[in-house]
Amino acid sequence: MPESPKTWTAALVIIGDEILSGRTDDQNIAQVARWLNEQGIRLCEVRVVPDEEKAIVVAVNSLRTSHDYVFTTGGIGPTHDDITVDSIASAFEVPVVVHPEARRILEEHYKGRSPGLTESRLRMARVPSGAELIPNPSSGAPGVRIGNVYILAGVPNIARAMLLALDGKLEGGRPMVSVTVRAHAAESEVAELLKEVQDEHPGVLIGSYPFYRDGGFGADFVVRSVDADLVRTCADALAERLRSVGIEPVEQG
Repeated sequence: MPESPKTWTAALVIIGDEILSGRTDDQNIAQVARWLNEQGIRLCEVRVVPDEEKAIVVAVNSLRTSHDYVFTTGGIGPTHDDITVDSIASAFEVPVVVHPEARRILEEHYKGRSPGLTESRLRMARVPSGAELIPNPSSGAPGVRIGNVYILAGVPNIARAMLLALDGKLEGGRPMVSVTVRAHAAESEVAELLKEVQDEHPGVLIGSYPFYRDGGFGADFVVRSVDADLVRTCADALAERLRSVGIEPVEQG
């Protein structure tokens, strides 16, 4: 029997007191998840931790041994409370150094801008010893990779620029494909039907996500697999099975 293809997995650590306090809404989970899926990598776990070294070390060390990749967002700016680099250096038990190429990039970025490359701004050139840079075409200050840990900015558009710089550079599998079948049906009405259709289509997962809009209840039934043809076949079968019990799908796509 042939071996099943490897499923590449990733975890995301969101770092920041402002996220935990509710002052800032996180926008990185969705964009990191979408980008990872395009690379054929599944985002399997997300943790939100405060700006505390011990919490960051525990999260990173736990996740980097249980997933192929770990991404972090937040805490790599120029201020005293940006401690992500120091914390991840501690997790890897290596010192923090100023990366010469990062320094050069920042010197160029701040050339002609008062007051130039200050000590505070130079903090953004600090990396765990042995780390590599992740290009940042958005704002100059690069991201960092050490081992299987990728350190990204917390600002969503900057994090996105860093992700795009990594396009096609991580080893992954096949992207997950999905089709949504929407119907005005209560989950409890169709729970057994959903399981039956999933069981009839090995390699497919069906998720149910209820909604309330326009004065009525319903649910989105999301069919997922790495096999696009299998997803479409299963979605068609699900729509037909819903019709057989008197539920007409209102949308499929």
